[in-house]
Amino acid sequence: MSKVKSFSVGNGDMFYIRHNSDNFTTIDCCLTDDVKDDILDEIETESSGKGIKRFISTHPDDDHIKGLVEYDDKFGILNFYCVDNNTTKKGTETDDFKRYKKLRDDSKKSFELKKGCKRKWMNESDNERDGAGLYCLWPITDNDLYKEALETAADGGSPNNISPAIKYLVGKFSFLWMGDMETDMQEEFDKKVTNTHKTIVFAPHHGRKTGHIPKSLMDKLTPKLVIVGEAPSDELDYYSGYDTITQNTAGDILFETNGDYLDIFVSEDGYNKTDGMVTNANHGSHDGMKYLGSIKED
Repeated sequence: MSKVKSFSVGNGDMFYIRHNSDNFTTIDCCLTDDVKDDILDEIETESSGKGIKRFISTHPDDDHIKGLVEYDDKFGILNFYCVDNNTTKKGTETDDFKRYKKLRDDSKKSFELKKGCKRKWMNESDNERDGAGLYCLWPITDNDLYKEALETAADGGSPNNISPAIKYLVGKFSFLWMGDMETDMQEEFDKKVTNTHKTIVFAPHHGRKTGHIPKSLMDKLTPKLVIVGEAPSDELDYYSGYDTITQNTAGDILFETNGDYLDIFVSEDGYNKTDGMVTNANHGSHDGMKYLGSIKED
């Protein structure tokens, strides 16, 4: 069984994947005072027994690394995945950003994310354990616009456009994260996309219009479901024409698959399923979460 959890953390991102192999992955960190204890406890429980635990940082904006010190102090990050970058901050650096730099610059803990990178047990298996099914589709590090984004981040500007594109493949189902990648960089990514359909796409930049996914890229991705994040409602792009879940109103979102169905649960009881979902009579149950519906890939 595989689980993907998207936490409702306000204007920020935090996910985990409990793989159907000996792997556990956290993507980004946004630990606010009201939820941090519950989230850390859940991650401790869900990661228990997994031999490989990794942390993927899409980029070091505060709403993606908030609480990184507490996370690292509790779990001791040994596998830290990020793009090769020299991001700086104007003004006073937060403790979380200092910890990000320490992990990023630790040659024994850090692994560079770039298109096509391979690593045990990220996406390679051996006799010891199966891979996690994680693939990096972007960046192409010699792309001119991407190099400009690295320079901007190194000069203390926004690091949004250094975000990688990460695919998780489990059976028939696939997920795509693009961090806070903005539309202009997505257009560059679009030119190089060879892995097309994705079951679930997490809308970049918390679903903001500034992170709108170009039509040509959406036509390739053909997602069954788009997850729109928790940016202010007047800044959101609701992706008309696609089935969506808006995390502002759905709360935490959990995806679970055992094979033919991808079962979806939300923490807000009043949220209703989209037209594209079906019902899996054999879906599981989770305390405090409502079964919303399921997706079935052909």
